[in-house]
Amino acid sequence: MTLRNDFLWGGATAANQCEGGYLEGNKGLSTVDVIPAGKDRVAVMRGKMKMLECDEEHYYPSHEAIDFYHHYKEDIALFAEMGFKCFRLSIAWTRIFPNGDDIIPNEEGLKFYDAVFDECLKYGIEPLVTITHFDVPMNLVNTIGSWRSRKMIDHYERLCETLFTRYKDKVKYWLTFNEINMILHLSFGSSGLVFEEGENEESIKYQAAHHQLVASAKATEIAHKIDPKFKIGCMLAGANTYPYTCAPEDVWKAMNRDREHYFFIDVQARGEYPNYAKKMFEKMNINLKIEDGDEELLKNNTVDFISFSYYGSRLTSADPEVNTKQTAANLFPTLRNPYLKVSEWGWQIDSLGLRITLNSLYDRYQKPLFIVENGLGAVDIPNENVNIEDDYRIEYLREHIKAMKDAVTEDGVELMGYTPWGCIDLVSSSTGEMKKRYGFIYVDKDDEGRGILKRSKKKSFYWYKKVIETNGEDLE
Repeated sequence: MTLRNDFLWGGATAANQCEGGYLEGNKGLSTVDVIPAGKDRVAVMRGKMKMLECDEEHYYPSHEAIDFYHHYKEDIALFAEMGFKCFRLSIAWTRIFPNGDDIIPNEEGLKFYDAVFDECLKYGIEPLVTITHFDVPMNLVNTIGSWRSRKMIDHYERLCETLFTRYKDKVKYWLTFNEINMILHLSFGSSGLVFEEGENEESIKYQAAHHQLVASAKATEIAHKIDPKFKIGCMLAGANTYPYTCAPEDVWKAMNRDREHYFFIDVQARGEYPNYAKKMFEKMNINLKIEDGDEELLKNNTVDFISFSYYGSRLTSADPEVNTKQTAANLFPTLRNPYLKVSEWGWQIDSLGLRITLNSLYDRYQKPLFIVENGLGAVDIPNENVNIEDDYRIEYLREHIKAMKDAVTEDGVELMGYTPWGCIDLVSSSTGEMKKRYGFIYVDKDDEGRGILKRSKKKSFYWYKKVIETNGEDLE
């Protein structure tokens, strides 16, 4: 048994990390446009430091990013040369509705994505479109408090209806929200939430999450009405949490840590809030405002497939003293696992963890899965021939693809495709850096914005081309 013949090999990006052209084509200001690089970035993304406009003291990497806005033809041609069957990208909400609450969409923005999709289809590449990837119009943050407000559902619904209608002959695969569980960790960066002192932050986060879950169900309903052939997916920042020891308390803690994230997909894939989440809300004194019709909407409009990102596993302990020794993992706090190597940014590398995560998700939901992010952020240094010999990236991806294949061929997991993160170098979401590179394609730009944006192929470019050509059989 091998991977299916129509397996969707490709790569993934996000508008806010690659497009640039941040006010071109009548685009409005988005949350990501006011998130700086540097020491204040994480505080702003967490909603702890208020930054609602740009200033002179900070550098904002999204403003130019890698300028995909002007380089998309060149970039998609390179993806086609690698043999991509699929390209995951996101829509910049403020390209379509500059203020978020506009009634008429911005035709210039719509035409831009028409051109991008046409370029993909020219090469036989299926677009996989994330409707919103850490992207909220700043006008909606300033006027209604973003996803705190139920009014956001109507604005999101208008965006979806516009996209599904306009691109119904060009796009089949859609994701409603990128890493929807990140609202708990990057409340402003993912969802435009800013907190005032003394507020019950957890209550605000979960109420906003309810609005997003209702909006996701609404999007699924609209999509299937416009074209029943549309495939709508949800998206989780995925990874299993391991217990630090076999002490039952550690196992219980790890189980509950996973449930904090599964709960979002439980609603999107099963159509209702699980009992453990209801009990959690009780203990936290959170009273969700659930309006008439919400539960029925959620129940009747579950997603067609489940997508997720995977960079490494997590580790936790019930012992507060042990839990003080935390490291980084996609901005999730986790203990350092002594059995795993780490990346230059301290992210733990665990290829078997991908197989474990695939099995956990498939056992839980029995819906097709799609790995839409996986990759290694590393400093790539050109050699004397100005080539990048990124064998470390090839090794990382090889081991993860092996684990992915084992999940399919040995365990029977139903998997639609694999789109490694940052198939072309782009701005790191977590740090705002360019030097934290993921791509098969090098982009000449540094952390201060210097560089001529020249694209060049890394060693991994040719390796991944061979992987796709052989449908994952030749990984050497």
